[in-house]
Amino acid sequence: MDLNLSEEQRLIVDSAAEFLAAHSTSERVRSAGSQPGGWNEALWQGLAELGWCGIHSPEDQGGLGLGVVELALLQEQLGHRLACVPYFDGVALAATALRALAGQPQVDAALQSLTSGEQRFALALPEPDAPTVGAQATPQNNHWLLQGQWPQVGSAPVAQQLLLPALQADGEWGLFLVPADALGLTVTQQPAVDATRLHGTVTAENVALDATQRIAHGPALQALLAHTRCVAAIALAAEQVGVAQQALDLSLAYTLERQQFEKPIASFQAVKHRVGQMLVAVETARSAVYGAACLADTEPADGVLLRAAAHAISEATEAALYCTRESIQLHGGVGFTWEYDPHLYFRRAQASSQRLGSLRWWREQVARQLLDTEETAA
Repeated sequence: MDLNLSEEQRLIVDSAAEFLAAHSTSERVRSAGSQPGGWNEALWQGLAELGWCGIHSPEDQGGLGLGVVELALLQEQLGHRLACVPYFDGVALAATALRALAGQPQVDAALQSLTSGEQRFALALPEPDAPTVGAQATPQNNHWLLQGQWPQVGSAPVAQQLLLPALQADGEWGLFLVPADALGLTVTQQPAVDATRLHGTVTAENVALDATQRIAHGPALQALLAHTRCVAAIALAAEQVGVAQQALDLSLAYTLERQQFEKPIASFQAVKHRVGQMLVAVETARSAVYGAACLADTEPADGVLLRAAAHAISEATEAALYCTRESIQLHGGVGFTWEYDPHLYFRRAQASSQRLGSLRWWREQVARQLLDTEETAA
């Protein structure tokens, strides 16, 4: 597998890095994160105009028709700058689910509004192996009644359309496309350790929905959500690589500037070793993410995609956690202070480490799959 970027992909990376360096500076990130319900709306409009919202959506739906690799490249740059926009939830999650359901009038209209950036979306992806079901959908005449709660829905406070899974009376799951301003639907913002990303609790009290607003159901929906989780995990892993890379960059800049004994501390062997270990972690994670993204674009079997996604999210999350901790340490006495940026990246790395399931959960899925394969072969 050739992981070298094509000329077109390098142009995507370079243009994204240049755009975000100008529009998602540390000052703007801090400004957005310090405001209740804050996010960078101007940045969102800018990336929508660049076509990023439709990066991996079909061209006949207004998208760019590219793949998971290009999505991962953008996610890496967004993580590098801690962009305060609902991109991951709208594009990596919601658009991935919607493009698999294309062909329905409701879905096609939603996907077109998403790819254009006209509307913001959020998907309430169920927690892995959740012991209880928090929402139910009851059929009544020619419509559905939605009742229940979905906690920790990413970008829900700024979303205009919500994708909400609920348990039906027949025991199957249904996926419903619901406007955020639907009568009986409320969204409550939740405080989070990472102020650069919004989460909210969605509550439905007898929300009446048209029959066409159920866009998927049954075993096909379960497979769709599992596939969406894997693709989103690769995108989230790419973002973690961007976080780790920036933690490394901040550390290099500071250690070259900070002096002791009339020498930059970057010249000390102990510091060189620690920075070198950070670099190894970043590059190892980047290779795992690029490999998983390339594999995802070949439409592999579900089990193969799950293993690739688990590898990518494990390597990238460990790299992000390690590099952000090391960055705080290498900044010395000022590393933990509010005025310096390492803590912002540490918070993002910590919050994202639990976003689509813990690393333990991902590794358990791979272990179960491999053990089941061995038992079948025996």
